[in-house]
Amino acid sequence: MNTEVKFRFAKRSDIPLILNFIRGLAEYEKMSDEVVADEKTLEEWIFDKQKAEVIFALEGEKAVGFALFFHNFSTFLGRAGIYLEDLFVLPEYRGKGYGKALLKKLAAIAVERGCGRLEWCCLDWNKPSIDFYLSLGAQPLSDWTTYRVTGKTLSELAE
Repeated sequence: MNTEVKFRFAKRSDIPLILNFIRGLAEYEKMSDEVVADEKTLEEWIFDKQKAEVIFALEGEKAVGFALFFHNFSTFLGRAGIYLEDLFVLPEYRGKGYGKALLKKLAAIAVERGCGRLEWCCLDWNKPSIDFYLSLGAQPLSDWTTYRVTGKTLSELAE
């Protein structure tokens, strides 16, 4: 990459673009059939309820990568952290430093906001991403297992 990466936070008018990035990530992860998000839902949860934030990495004015993140909380640290839900760079822009730039920007946001950590998950088969994260000094938490309850099971648990 020849120039410094520029970033911008998503605006409400970016909802179709956000959804396109989500679908691109799902396709890469071979999980397209699991995407049920739509523009109305994203608008409600990202902009009306403000439960997540999105930043774009730009080449010129074109968004070439995105990161969707939100705050979590560490009781041990006694402060918030940033959880990176999605990071995706368009295939034709990979290898140019945009993914690293997005992670550096998120780290800067975490530091600026006084957060205690930045964390994310990665699929076990995604060796290119795992190698990339390790090269940045990220440490896998091999002693933790993620558990999830969704759909009918979530509804039944709530009863």
